[in-house]
Amino acid sequence: QVQLVESGGGLVQPGGSLRLSCVTSGIIVRPNAMLWYRQAPGKQREFVASAIRDGSTNYADSVKGRFTISRDNAKNTVYLQMHSLKPEDTAVYYCNANNIWPWYDYWGQGTQVTVSS
Repeated sequence: QVQLVESGGGLVQPGGSLRLSCVTSGIIVRPNAMLWYRQAPGKQREFVASAIRDGSTNYADSVKGRFTISRDNAKNTVYLQMHSLKPEDTAVYYCNANNIWPWYDYWGQGTQVTVSS
């Protein structure tokens, strides 16, 4: 059974930092892409960052320079280091793992991040 389990969310003051983790299990073929998305109340889920198997990364403009995504393939884990957090970063953060061949697209249950004073 495939599982993606996020952790590391919580309440942090503006300007603070958090590191999210997503541990995957049950995936036989290593994902081509591992991504973070987020969904704020009343808004659509949006892309945050991606880490591709070839080592490339990509970020939403709103988090560039503040967030860093990284993969540890030996631990089947993807991280999202978040610095200089803003209230507008408040959302549920979701981990995604996908692959082209064989095709699959898996999601975690999400972890809440709240940025507030």
